[in-house]
Amino acid sequence: MLSLLGGSFQGYRRENGRIGVRNHVVILPVDDLANAAAEAVAHNIKGCLALPHPYGRLQFGADLELHFRTLIGTGANPNVAAVVVIGIEEGWTGRVVAGIASTGKPVVGFGIGGHGDHETIRRASQKAREFVQWASEFKRSECAIRELWVSAKCGESDTTSGCGANPAVGNAFDKLYVAGATLLFGETSELTGGEHLVAARCRTPQVRERFMYMFNRYQDMINRNKTNDLRESQPTKGNIAGGLTTIEEKALGNIHKIGRQCMVDGVLDKAETPDGPGLWFMDSSSAAAEMVTLCAAAGFVVHYFPTGQGNVIGNPILPVIKICANPRTVRTMGEHIDSDVSGLLRRELTLDQAGDALLDMLVRTAGGRLTAAEALGHREFVLTRLFESA
Repeated sequence: MLSLLGGSFQGYRRENGRIGVRNHVVILPVDDLANAAAEAVAHNIKGCLALPHPYGRLQFGADLELHFRTLIGTGANPNVAAVVVIGIEEGWTGRVVAGIASTGKPVVGFGIGGHGDHETIRRASQKAREFVQWASEFKRSECAIRELWVSAKCGESDTTSGCGANPAVGNAFDKLYVAGATLLFGETSELTGGEHLVAARCRTPQVRERFMYMFNRYQDMINRNKTNDLRESQPTKGNIAGGLTTIEEKALGNIHKIGRQCMVDGVLDKAETPDGPGLWFMDSSSAAAEMVTLCAAAGFVVHYFPTGQGNVIGNPILPVIKICANPRTVRTMGEHIDSDVSGLLRRELTLDQAGDALLDMLVRTAGGRLTAAEALGHREFVLTRLFESA
């Protein structure tokens, strides 16, 4: 077994003490109107990364708070070295800048209003160049495995997910949990029918009550908005083609990702950041790109993504490790798979060996190995919306 308690990897120690495994300089638009300027800056200055998105205008209430929390969390993520924020106006831009600056990270903001695109792009490009050159000299240092924050979400699940890939993640999570790492799972709707199993794993009555509140809140939203049922959404067409017939079957396979020993130590709302190590549940959509974006905004730096039928999801700042136990998918979509655990179903691999293989891939990824999604250029950045704009 890979020794974790005394293990280490080479990472980037940020100003607030958190550890990153990537060193991005991000050009972050506050709203959709700032996308063009942000992308122009990224085009001008090589080595920085724009994160365009379609939202940020006329949002209000809890939806606006989630928008800010996601943008600030993304910029504050330890995989980001520095941030240039661009918005249509100064007020909301300044709010995002202030939130990111609270981590000690270098950040600057520019409002397009009163300046126009040309002047904003010029000024932002100048600052982005300074940040990129500064970040290029940032050195990795030795960091303990317990300092890693690792999230998990599955996608395009089939029968091999619950029988192979998800339990392999659970085995790795059990070992990381003992080592003192910070872990995250979610996918609220995909726990339906198995929520009582998660509730039984909550460490305290208070955590259990908070988990059930989040679960019931999501169920109430689905029940308010669905027409007759969730056919083609839960399970999806891909899930059904892969042999899953009900959401309950999907949930029981999904829950394997939290292993056998982990207790649920806390519950988070969307894009919230944990305040300590252990296993955390985050209320979240089961849509792959949305949840992975929320994981990044919550501060997680590496992501396990088991898939049965094959899923091409990536993220701009959070390296996504793809795990698959379906030999056909490994054969037909092998360029997307980082860890092949199909030997589990052929009884050529024990669960403990599969978990160790995932830990080895985690350490390699944390040390700088590009994931398949990174190498293929998958940078899906999808914000979660709660309701319509005003």
